[in-house]
Amino acid sequence: MMSRSYTNLLDLASGNFSALSLGGGRAPRRLPRVMTVPGTLADLQEEEERANSVASDVQSSQAQDRIIIVANQLPVRARRRPDDRGWTFAWDDDSLILQLKDGLPDDMEVLYVGSLRVDVEAHEQDDVAQALLERFQCVPTFLPPDLHERFYHGFCKNNLWPLFHYMLPFSADHGGSGSRFDRSLWESYVLANKLFSQKVIEVINPEDDYVWIHDYHLMALPTFLRRRFNRLRMGFFLHTPFPSSEIYRTLPVREEILKALLNCDLIGFHTFDYARHFLSCCSRMLGIEYQSKRGYIGLDYFGRTVGIKIMPVGVHMGQLRSVLRLPDKEWRVNQLRQQFEGKTVLLGVDDMDIFKGINLKLLAFEHMLKLHPKWQGSAVLVQIANPPRGRGRDLKEIQGEIEESCERINKAFGHEGYSPVVFIDRPVSVVERIAYYTIAECVVVTAVRDGMNLTPYEYIVCRQGIADSQGSQADSPRNSMLVVSEFIGCSPSLSGAIRVNPWNIETTGEAMNEAISLSDGEKQLRHEKHYRYVSTHDVAYWSKSFMQDMERTCKDHFRRRCWGIGLGFGFRVVALDPNFRKLHVDGIVSAYVKAKSRAILLDYDGTLVPPTSMNKRPSADVIRIINTLCADKKNVVFLVSGRGRESLETWFLPCEKLGIAAEHGYFIRWSRDKEWETHCQNTDFGWMQIAEPVMKLYTESTDGSSVETKESALVWHHQDADPGFGSAQAKEMLDHLESVLANEPVSVKSGQFIIEVKPQGVTKGLVAEKILSSMVENGRQADFVLCVGDDRSDEDMFEDIAGVVTKKLVAPHTSIFGCTVGQKPSKARYYLDDTTDVINMLRALADASEPSLSSPEEILEPMPSAETKSDYSQ
Repeated sequence: MMSRSYTNLLDLASGNFSALSLGGGRAPRRLPRVMTVPGTLADLQEEEERANSVASDVQSSQAQDRIIIVANQLPVRARRRPDDRGWTFAWDDDSLILQLKDGLPDDMEVLYVGSLRVDVEAHEQDDVAQALLERFQCVPTFLPPDLHERFYHGFCKNNLWPLFHYMLPFSADHGGSGSRFDRSLWESYVLANKLFSQKVIEVINPEDDYVWIHDYHLMALPTFLRRRFNRLRMGFFLHTPFPSSEIYRTLPVREEILKALLNCDLIGFHTFDYARHFLSCCSRMLGIEYQSKRGYIGLDYFGRTVGIKIMPVGVHMGQLRSVLRLPDKEWRVNQLRQQFEGKTVLLGVDDMDIFKGINLKLLAFEHMLKLHPKWQGSAVLVQIANPPRGRGRDLKEIQGEIEESCERINKAFGHEGYSPVVFIDRPVSVVERIAYYTIAECVVVTAVRDGMNLTPYEYIVCRQGIADSQGSQADSPRNSMLVVSEFIGCSPSLSGAIRVNPWNIETTGEAMNEAISLSDGEKQLRHEKHYRYVSTHDVAYWSKSFMQDMERTCKDHFRRRCWGIGLGFGFRVVALDPNFRKLHVDGIVSAYVKAKSRAILLDYDGTLVPPTSMNKRPSADVIRIINTLCADKKNVVFLVSGRGRESLETWFLPCEKLGIAAEHGYFIRWSRDKEWETHCQNTDFGWMQIAEPVMKLYTESTDGSSVETKESALVWHHQDADPGFGSAQAKEMLDHLESVLANEPVSVKSGQFIIEVKPQGVTKGLVAEKILSSMVENGRQADFVLCVGDDRSDEDMFEDIAGVVTKKLVAPHTSIFGCTVGQKPSKARYYLDDTTDVINMLRALADASEPSLSSPEEILEPMPSAETKSDYSQ
């Protein structure tokens, strides 16, 4: 029987989930819901069943900041009692999500949602869940064993983990590490994320709680939560690398994952490289560009600002110092010093994983012994290999290579009483690991790709030692040396370490020799620099910084109007100003009918024709509607476009009474039988001879770009160029043109995939004021203004018409409708979804018009006053 948690999945991923064998037996009962809003349980159950439910606007009776931390695994160790009658639980002190609590406010309640590392029988799950909630503030997510297998070992470890570590699946089955994409595994991943979301929903108070999601196992979770609670304050931190766009784009569900992550408010990465790759993917695959303001990086995603946080995680200083004080630690340190007396110990501590580069480290050590014989008999590499988390043929092959290398090196350079390589492939306790850190002269990390890797940080703290109750060091401060791969997340933070390319065996071997050959004074200086950083940038500092940024990013959540749109992983929340609303046809028609003098200003591209249409000519329906509007003697209808006058004149030839403002208003024609007028004081276009060669220079070096030459302007287009390179070239060109045209009467502006140079004082906003001024001078002051457009140049019109009442260009109680096309942040007060909505609205106005045979040219044509012309040109 399939539990209710499995329902409603098809709205997020297509596929037949009946194929998933979920095992027999009854479905486990749900964890009792923690009541967080006023009402009954039945009310809450009904709310959950609503497909498009959103966060309630009613505040809870006990508002208190609380954070729900969601991760694949709970920070709890569970084991069955020896008598097999129940379970015992204890905190997992090594868990990062438990340690990060130290950086949160003391009065903030912390709730954990995740799975256990053990299988719990269905009949025990309710009791286990209740015990964990009461004693540990943990809400367990129980995944059926076969679903967990497909979710974790299938999609997470077979697809995401290898891909995020730059391994592409070149064969159908790469031995369990990097198998080709299997859509059924993706469906299991989505299904597992949905079960995690159900547990969060059971305990969340959306108005008061923060949610912090961790790592690549739960990248689909934000969409489930955002779909349910539009204003939820939610962050995500990725603890693995994020691959470059060339690698990530091979993932068939690349856009689904990006869009899911963008449903968060803050997305965190360990290094700028990882963040840069993510931003590049958003640009190349979704067309979303980031902006940096006052040190903060953000993505504007449908009116919401998605923050990007770059902060490497640190170690838990308190825990490490506690272990350093344990009596067992001193005993083990003395034991190891006796074992390696007279030897120089290099240490490696890694998980047994194909990306940790253990064999590369062994080969580099072998090279050092060959090239520097002085170390034969005195240098020892101790390699601790933690038990593997994954599995597969690749892992077995790596293990075989490591064992072979160890045997070869020990056979070639070892003798009685000396083994150059000590390989430890058993679980090592924390105390034993700390003891090895304490006696090692150098730690070597040669991972070929790793998200963070805290081994160097732990080593530095252990070499520093601890202070006694009087504040003096129990052991004198030690020196330390690090040889680290440039491909791990902590590398940028360790400026005193010797960074290496682990694939280069020779240079890595030389780095090992250099590290243990440096003078004690040099080692001490590097150690002190590293310790200052590690001790101040610990896990508490990291979590505190992340929470501060999440609070800053979410501060306007309850002020803005939010609603969800889109299906499946295309779902997103649009967040807009409270005064921004959809333009309802009935309302504007009512105002239109009551008006005595109307001004209708229409953009063309993206407003009357779809932006994606290859055929830019107006349809017969558009021509008919415009002619009907123009025939009403109360109307002044203008087309205000950035296009050149020649194409507009040709396309709208049938519209006799239509006014046209071409090239953003540089050219204006009041009706078809009138001449084109130039409304700009400056008619010197000598600047074109300066700007055009610069644009052509960038065009030649930017494939896919082009220059459009207008009568009054030059436009450089780069929408068909590589997104990253085109954007970089546009920024460079903007600076270049502003420099060479600094003394010319022109403005240089950037737009969506364009750089435009045009005369100063030419904007659509000034066109709007000019038309309204003309109507006032002819005794027909407007009491109805409609302005419709879709891009940045139209924002000038929206801004200007908002102030026309104070300028007395319209009647005091004028109905003003500034309307943008598309649900996006705008200076307009209204929006319509697309060009179809625009045409339907105009058709409704045309149907309500009063046709007249008299010519309205006396309304359109301005008085030929020199004073008036001077005012217009300004």
